[in-house]
Amino acid sequence: MTIPDVTIPVNVVRLPLEWLMRHERAVEKVRERAVRTSQALERAGVPFAVIGGNAVAIWVASRDPGAVRTTKNVDILLNRPDLDAAAQAMSKAGFEMTEVNGVTMFLDSDDPMPSRGVHVVFAGEKIKPHDPFPAPSVKVGIRDPDDVLGLDLLGLLTLKLIAFRDIDRVHIRDLLKVGLIDDALAEQIPPELRPRLEEIRANPDG
Repeated sequence: MTIPDVTIPVNVVRLPLEWLMRHERAVEKVRERAVRTSQALERAGVPFAVIGGNAVAIWVASRDPGAVRTTKNVDILLNRPDLDAAAQAMSKAGFEMTEVNGVTMFLDSDDPMPSRGVHVVFAGEKIKPHDPFPAPSVKVGIRDPDDVLGLDLLGLLTLKLIAFRDIDRVHIRDLLKVGLIDDALAEQIPPELRPRLEEIRANPDG
């Protein structure tokens, strides 16, 4: 049987170059904040680790740079007793500490939008009252070429499983797809959180 030729109409959507450049610049700004934050805190001797999407990106890039996903803000893990020292160090780097809706953060003086700030999570404390576990301890597990320090993989995965929002599940899949989550790591996850991880391992494509 001869299969007839079929012409499928294609509507080409052209994005303005300005939009693309604006997005690229926004990604660069997030990266710059992560680098400035790491440099400031490490220089001051304040224990910390980058968490959230930026930490996931560092770990994923260590296996497959092409699989890295962008994120719009920077999240860091601190010990609460170090907050004053962190605030002083961050102030020298152009950030001012504030609190928005109960979240401690450092706002960039050049772009003081809370949604684009450096958000603080405190080690050993629950991020939300209903969370099943507190945040893990500050333990650096990876350093990227720009000296951004990422949380150790077990701590990062645990944080993602505690929150378990849509974006957290996406990030866990990203880690899984590049081979960073294996049986040995899964066995170290608290038993109460393991079903969440196994749910994703059973359906890695969502």
